[in-house]
Amino acid sequence: MRILHTGDWHLGRTLEGRSRQKEQEQFIDELVEIADFHKVDLIMMAGDVYDSVNPPAASEQLFYEAAARLTSGGRPLVVIAGNHDQPERVSSVSPLVLRQGITLVGLPTSEPVTVHAVRTGEIAKIAALPYPSEARLGELLAGDSGEEELRLAYSARVGKLMQLLGREFTPQTVNLAMSHIYVLGGVESDSERPIQVGGAYTVDPSALACGAQYTALGHLHRAQRVKGEGMIRYSGSPLAYSFSEAGQAKSVTLIDVAPGGEPTFEEIYLRCGRPLVRWSSTGGLQEVYNWLDEGRDASAFIDLEIRLSEAMSMNDIQRLRKSREGIIHIRPIYPQMEMELEQTARSRMPVQELFRKFYQRQTGGAEPEDSLIELFLQLTEEERRQPEEGEEN
Repeated sequence: MRILHTGDWHLGRTLEGRSRQKEQEQFIDELVEIADFHKVDLIMMAGDVYDSVNPPAASEQLFYEAAARLTSGGRPLVVIAGNHDQPERVSSVSPLVLRQGITLVGLPTSEPVTVHAVRTGEIAKIAALPYPSEARLGELLAGDSGEEELRLAYSARVGKLMQLLGREFTPQTVNLAMSHIYVLGGVESDSERPIQVGGAYTVDPSALACGAQYTALGHLHRAQRVKGEGMIRYSGSPLAYSFSEAGQAKSVTLIDVAPGGEPTFEEIYLRCGRPLVRWSSTGGLQEVYNWLDEGRDASAFIDLEIRLSEAMSMNDIQRLRKSREGIIHIRPIYPQMEMELEQTARSRMPVQELFRKFYQRQTGGAEPEDSLIELFLQLTEEERRQPEEGEEN
């Protein structure tokens, strides 16, 4: 069976007021093209269909059109709600679309999803767990517990649900799992609204151990694999939604797996979407205008940091914005500000890193040996422990 794993569409999302609708339409076109070209048997959409609980009508229409196009010819599509979605909104049209092979799971349930692949005749069992918030689980986990106790309780509850959902797995079926969740060890970016409070609402990878051959995750926007039973992956978002994702290659994941077999996967990189880039100019306004004249990153959204010795006027800002509509942020950095930023960064830097930088300056760039750093740390610790003059030993 060939499966296409995607998620975190965030339909309706903007970038500082700039619409991403056309880019999202391009993504849907490309996704349909990929599904058809690769003869995909099943599509798993791992949550965050929308960017808000009350999405624009155009975004809802785009989702319904996407679902209809992706399932033409009888190809199943399974969608779960993410933390951005209103679960009842996602699943509200289930009675109308179930016969089309579209399964919409809004709230956590104990029932696994069963789908049939038209091309191969294989059956897939899916342990599908939408975003399991405390409210959606219907339990009060917090109480007077500390963060670690809360995390363990939450992880254990998710583990029980996954075990329950995987109870119908058999050696004759393709056994899959999917959820929209933060798994310990995953790499975040700024554009994911935190789904955990202080790290409490996270799960250990062992909580997902339900016998699935492949587990399709949503929530983290960087495509990545997570250690755990079977193969566990985040597909990542199809578009870069914040400048913390600048430079990330966006993709969907193609999986081939047979009953009882080891899955293989391939990242299919996407062409759609405007890139998000960061410009850092040390040559003042003229350097930025030179880049604009050269057509640098012509189609991108730009986060501009520019070092200046004199204050930037409103005319300068307006001229820059008129020169390129893709300039989103303009952050002038002045010498005093740069000094304060450097001092702040130094105050947060581990002492061994401060020593490393000092050694490199003193030696013209040489790297200190680990034994020398260790000796330095020992000396500073001994100095710290020395009683001050007048104190008793």
